[in-house]
Amino acid sequence: MDWETIKSLPLLGLDEIALKKGHKDFVVIISGINEGGEKCILAVLPNRKKETVKIFLQSIPVEIKRTIQRACVDMYDGYSNAVYEELHGVEVVVDRFHVTKSYRACADNARIKEMKTLKKTLSSEDYAQLKGVMWLFRKSLWDLNEEQQIKLIQLFNYAPELKQIYIYREALTGIFNRPLSKSQAEAELNSWVEQVRNLKLDCFSSFIVTLQNWQHEITNYFLRRETSGFVEGLNNKIKVIKRRCYGIYDIGRLFQHIWLDVEGRRLFGYA
Repeated sequence: MDWETIKSLPLLGLDEIALKKGHKDFVVIISGINEGGEKCILAVLPNRKKETVKIFLQSIPVEIKRTIQRACVDMYDGYSNAVYEELHGVEVVVDRFHVTKSYRACADNARIKEMKTLKKTLSSEDYAQLKGVMWLFRKSLWDLNEEQQIKLIQLFNYAPELKQIYIYREALTGIFNRPLSKSQAEAELNSWVEQVRNLKLDCFSSFIVTLQNWQHEITNYFLRRETSGFVEGLNNKIKVIKRRCYGIYDIGRLFQHIWLDVEGRRLFGYA
C-alpha cells in the first residue's frame, strides 16, 4: 500500500474471503473509506489470525492511524481484538448484515425443523398447499400480496410457534430500522431477549449468546448507523475478479487486480 496516496481514513473494514470455494484457505481483505468518501483497498492478508492483522495495523503510518475513527468487522474476535490492541479509541462496529444473517438463520432453522414435522403429520394434500412457503416466511408480511399472506397464515395455523418466531424475528429487524440511540437500542434488545426467553423460543438461544457477547459492538451501529456495505460490495467485486481470472491464488496478484479495479478507473480512466 502506498500510504502517501491517503490523507485520512475515517473508516476501516475487515472481512475474509475464501480463495477456493469449499476450502478454508481464507485471506483477509482490509479496505477503507478515505477522506473523499471513496473506497480503497489497503491489504490482502494471508490468514485471519489476530497476530497477522495486528502486524498490518502496526504498519499504518502514525499520522493516518490518528484519523481512523471506526472499524467495521464481523463477529470474529481476532479482528476486534486486533483493533482494540493496535488502534486505541477506535469504535469497533459489528456489521448489521452479519447480525441479521445470524438471527434470520435461527428462524430459518426452526422453519426447516417444523416443516419436517408437518410432512409427517399432515396429509399429502394439506402439505402440498404449503409449497413455496419458505420464500414467504423469509419476507416481511407487508411485502407479500394477499394470496401470499393467506398461505403464510395457513402455515402459522398448522405451526403456531413458527408464528411467534416470525413475529419476534420481524420485531428485531424493526429495532435496527428505527432511529434509536445506543442506550435505547440496548434497552430494546434486552427487552426482546427477555420476551423471547419467557416464550421459550429456544431457536434464538445461540443468537442471544452472540448478542450478549457482542452487545457493545453491535449497538455501536446506532451511533452513526454505519455498516460495512462497502466491504460486502468489494467482496462481490473480488468474486467477479476470481471468475474473470479463472481462479487466482497468489495474494500479491489478487491485491493488484483488486487495486486496479478499485483505483484504476479513478486514476487512469477517462471522463
